[in-house]
Amino acid sequence: MEPNPTAMPEAPLATAPHLSLPVEGMTCASCVGRVERALRKLPGVAEAHVNLASERADVTGTATPAELAAAIRAAGYAVPETERSIGIEGMTCASCAGRVERALAKVPGVLSVNVNLAAERATLRMLAGVEDAALAAALAKAGYRLAAIPDDAEAEEEAANRRLARQGRELALAGALTAPFLVGMLGMPFGLDWMPGAWVQLALAAAMFAWFYPRFARAGWAALRDGTGNMDLLVSMGTGSAFLLSLWVMWRQGTHHPHGLYFEAAVVVLFFVLLGKWLEARAKRGTGAAIRALLALRPRNAHRLDADGTEHEIPAAALVVGDRVAIRPGERIPVDGEVETGEAGVDESALTGESRPVEKAPGAKVSTGTVVLDGRLVLRATAVGGDTTLARVAALVSAAQASRAPVQKLVDRVSAVFVPVVVGLAALTLFGWLLAGVGVEEAVLHAVAVLVIACPCALGLATPAAIMAGTGAAARAGILIRDAEAIERAKSVDLVAFDKTGTLTEGRPRLAALHPAEGMDAAEALALAAALQAGSEHPLARAVLSAHGAAPAAVENFRALPGRGVEGSVGGRRLALGSPRLLAESGAEPGPLAALAEAEAGQGRTLAWLVDVTAHRVLAGLAFEDSEKPRAAEAVAALRAMGVEVAMLSGDIAPAAKAAAARLGITRVAAEILPADKAAQVAAWKQEGARVAMVGDGVNDAPALAAADLGIAMGTGTDVAIAASGVTLMRGDPGLVPAALDVTRRTYGKVKGNLAWAFAYNLLGLPLAALGFLSPMLAGAAMAMSSVCVVGNALLLARWRPKHAMGGARSPR
Repeated sequence: MEPNPTAMPEAPLATAPHLSLPVEGMTCASCVGRVERALRKLPGVAEAHVNLASERADVTGTATPAELAAAIRAAGYAVPETERSIGIEGMTCASCAGRVERALAKVPGVLSVNVNLAAERATLRMLAGVEDAALAAALAKAGYRLAAIPDDAEAEEEAANRRLARQGRELALAGALTAPFLVGMLGMPFGLDWMPGAWVQLALAAAMFAWFYPRFARAGWAALRDGTGNMDLLVSMGTGSAFLLSLWVMWRQGTHHPHGLYFEAAVVVLFFVLLGKWLEARAKRGTGAAIRALLALRPRNAHRLDADGTEHEIPAAALVVGDRVAIRPGERIPVDGEVETGEAGVDESALTGESRPVEKAPGAKVSTGTVVLDGRLVLRATAVGGDTTLARVAALVSAAQASRAPVQKLVDRVSAVFVPVVVGLAALTLFGWLLAGVGVEEAVLHAVAVLVIACPCALGLATPAAIMAGTGAAARAGILIRDAEAIERAKSVDLVAFDKTGTLTEGRPRLAALHPAEGMDAAEALALAAALQAGSEHPLARAVLSAHGAAPAAVENFRALPGRGVEGSVGGRRLALGSPRLLAESGAEPGPLAALAEAEAGQGRTLAWLVDVTAHRVLAGLAFEDSEKPRAAEAVAALRAMGVEVAMLSGDIAPAAKAAAARLGITRVAAEILPADKAAQVAAWKQEGARVAMVGDGVNDAPALAAADLGIAMGTGTDVAIAASGVTLMRGDPGLVPAALDVTRRTYGKVKGNLAWAFAYNLLGLPLAALGFLSPMLAGAAMAMSSVCVVGNALLLARWRPKHAMGGARSPR
């Protein structure tokens, strides 16, 4: 093998990092050689061997997994990746989150890590084949533990309840050990000597420290060993200093002066920290309530029907696509499916936020977790398990809650230096007070107060707690936010552009009028139009076929003309049916029908022309009417009340588009827009300085949704449109558009408020403690409450509801 001139020298080869990557697509020895050459060309690669049988590449060197994977892909092969979430135990503050990210990022094969302190989870993107043992070892080395995430919502709830109950028992024990000190402190202002004796204080403090101090000391030492710091380090240093100071005073002055000891400072601070953690854990469970509620919608059992119609109760997890399932009144639907027999009202509120029952009949689609209210349905399963709408919604909400907001980068930078700065400030406080002439005991207590009041927890929780609560509240209303970045983009939106069909209108047009040309019979014109539309799925085609009612004639040489219409031969005549743009291209003149067409456009109707292409003659004009959605005008008014301008995109001619827009209160209209030009129009508005949110539902809306600052897809639309959007609305209600902007703005407001509180708390609390205005006990109580206040403030979002819901009740701020 020819040496790589940029590779590592041979001497350190034995200690160089080693990585094994999966490789897909290799078929022969030539493939092996090609992959090996691609890897060996990379700077930092000392050795590379590829095994065709195991389909793996073993690489030694300093090149990163991402660089190696890129080189393999560039050579024409695939490196399979996977994304998963893991639970993390032991994190207490933003510094911990950063340490966990760094520890996991060092595991060979891990490409990216995103840690959510509030959810106590990490989302990893990594090469296939990375084992849990490697992740657990990396976490253990950093002082944390890998925790399993239960698949079942009830199991996760039970595990969370057990953890909270254990914390509650520990808090009760800590309270019992702290109570004598608290009683003594309460009696002091009244001249009552209720403080326990020196030996009792020592016994209580020793018990408190023996039970609870090691967890803080271990985590603090692990952080120190890693070259960083965390809240545990500050707490262990502060309380440990107070405990050692009390032992020193006791040794120097004896046991006759219990009021001169400082055991109460150490014990009470530990108690307040434990109390804060317990309250914080209770509050954080509230931020994740939405995802647990979604997962809890899945029923455990289902009634499967055999070929002869016999019902069998089986676990819902055992159902497969194609199974026939019976659902009785009051039962939850266990799979996504299509109704075969029966009619019933179905409550879809838990999934879409729609409070009114939706009537289902044969052919209708139903979703997992919705409830059959009245009647028995038999359906055929079309999606099960992780492929159901419910599972995909839960996954989307979970991913949004785990995402990191761009503003979090500031928090990360502050957290990286926070603990060292606080320790330095505590040292300055100690020496400053000593230089001021106070005794060692008082100087140490002021330094302890500085260590204890500092709270990186509040900084770490400020952003993720608000995002978890906001995305959860939005999901309950049928609004799915893709990630934290979408929240930041939504806050500055000042123009919402609606694609007319399917978003502002029902998307089910009807043929309102047909005007035949002179010498043409209306029935004949309709029959010709129906023949041309027989192979089309366009909404206008369905309207023509519905109006015709009979089987259409055969069409030959059919051709769709994107954005304009269709063309084909019927009965030997070359015909076209489409928009005014198609009419202009054909060279035919509407003649007397022009005035009728103008009148129809004035009513907001969509025009189409039936043209004999060969004779360059207009055969008929067709006018279509699509009803506005019930809450479209209300949505436009709500957006304008929020200070957001509203625009409409339409393929209709300008008079028809403007008439339809006027009925809804929209003044900004882009008419005669071809599907391919929607993205260009959005880009033009952005160049004018607008921050654009685009609302659409079709495949042809996807480029415009992606081009906008924020894409909002109607959940009734296509998967392509949903994939291109930052926000998905679970039902086709335009009223959810202002609601989506409202909840994202409130969520971002909570993020800003939480960060402002966290920074202000530390910026004010640290100087007060350093100047001697706060005792260690008060500092500990303040530190414990600061993170609780941050999470509690975020939890106010959980009460958010769209303003139109619940009889017009306003959303809490």
